[in-house]
Amino acid sequence: MARRLSRRYGPAVRRIAMGIARRVLMLFLLLALVFAAVQLLPGDAATATAERGSNAEEVAVVRTRLGLDRPLPERFLHWLSDLLTGGLGTSARGEHVNQLLSGPFANTVLLGLLALVITVSLSLPLGCWAALRPGGVPDRIVSTAATAVLALPEFVIAAALVLVLALWTGWLPAVTVANERGAPTSWSMLVLPVLALAIPQIGWNTRIVRAALADEAKAAYVAMAVLDGLTRRRILSHHLLPGALPAIAAGAATSTGMLLGGAAVVETVFNYPGVGAVLAGAVADRDTPVIAAVVALTTALITVALLVSDLVRVRASIVRARP
Repeated sequence: MARRLSRRYGPAVRRIAMGIARRVLMLFLLLALVFAAVQLLPGDAATATAERGSNAEEVAVVRTRLGLDRPLPERFLHWLSDLLTGGLGTSARGEHVNQLLSGPFANTVLLGLLALVITVSLSLPLGCWAALRPGGVPDRIVSTAATAVLALPEFVIAAALVLVLALWTGWLPAVTVANERGAPTSWSMLVLPVLALAIPQIGWNTRIVRAALADEAKAAYVAMAVLDGLTRRRILSHHLLPGALPAIAAGAATSTGMLLGGAAVVETVFNYPGVGAVLAGAVADRDTPVIAAVVALTTALITVALLVSDLVRVRASIVRARP
């Protein structure tokens, strides 16, 4: 029994383990690159955060306090050791990075999660609708609309949403007001940022769903289902979708990174209290621990999404391999 399970699941487990190892290595290299890139910027955290009028001796004291007088590899390894124990270091202004990012990062994750839910909820039925009649009017309409919205940057969509839904109609607030906890004071303030993030990704994922279903339709067992007289909807739900699910899951996982990346732009447009403002301030302060912490947390979320996508693909391959 154990040997049979090892033969069936062993290769899949090894592929997932290798994928995780590669992503951990990529994260290590990316964090090292972040430290090096900040080092190449003009100035440092001591000069950026020093009080106006500070002399060279005072700046040197700040530089020593921040550890900037130590070699770059030593500072990187020290921060990395803190990361492995759950700490994200201390910012250039003396704040614990864990506390500094807890509220803004949670707000950004909420924004991205809502946008991802809307993206999947709309792109899946739209792609299926287009795939039911390939080359027909619904297919042409959906494909054209998906390509159009995919070509628009988030800030253009955000500006159009503000113009139509905030300024012209007054239905929704144009900016976000935060409460004492740093969260939006009303759910209505989430609508425009979420839509600005989701609309391009709806176009992207609709095209992926449509293409995945079209590729799956070429399979021999789908042709057999057609010859058996099954309806299009049954073929779609019982044959096409299960086979196309790995590609659809991979598209959604890719959108996770795009949503988190686009959130910084959207948050600026809507004055949303997310991690984008913190990151912009950290770059201005040359605050390496904060920048690296944002990169690490964002990469961790993307890695989780990719891992879920890998599990979906592995499960589909196991199901197909069953006699």
